[in-house]
Amino acid sequence: MAACFRYIVNDVKAAIDFYTRHLGFKVEMHPAPGFAEISRGDMHIYLTQPSSRGAGGGMAMPSGEEQKPGGWNRVHLIVEELDGTIAALKAAGCRFRSDVIQGTGGKQILLEDPSGNLVELFQANTAAYRAPGSGSKAGSA
Repeated sequence: MAACFRYIVNDVKAAIDFYTRHLGFKVEMHPAPGFAEISRGDMHIYLTQPSSRGAGGGMAMPSGEEQKPGGWNRVHLIVEELDGTIAALKAAGCRFRSDVIQGTGGKQILLEDPSGNLVELFQANTAAYRAPGSGSKAGSA
């Protein structure tokens, strides 16, 4: 089963460029200027521009509230070498919302896409780290 997320973005084309060039996503479909689906493995992100008219995932709420990008929810991407990944992204002009944070299971940093949506880049402390959703290890209960 694939994990699917929707990110509200200001510019779908800029978001496609960011995710495919810097984070290894591929375009699954881009049927309209205001919508695209991208993927990385079993993770799919629906990139949607806000819209006050028409239908779709970016339309205004019945209350009239407009959807907008940003916030604190994020996708979590595991990387092999966080420091090198950060250096390459900084050299490419990418923005970060945090510095590196060392936690119990590993270290992380919060990267912003062109609309301010977050991508958490995570490197585990040890090779024994079991990624969420990967199931139990052989021989463990």
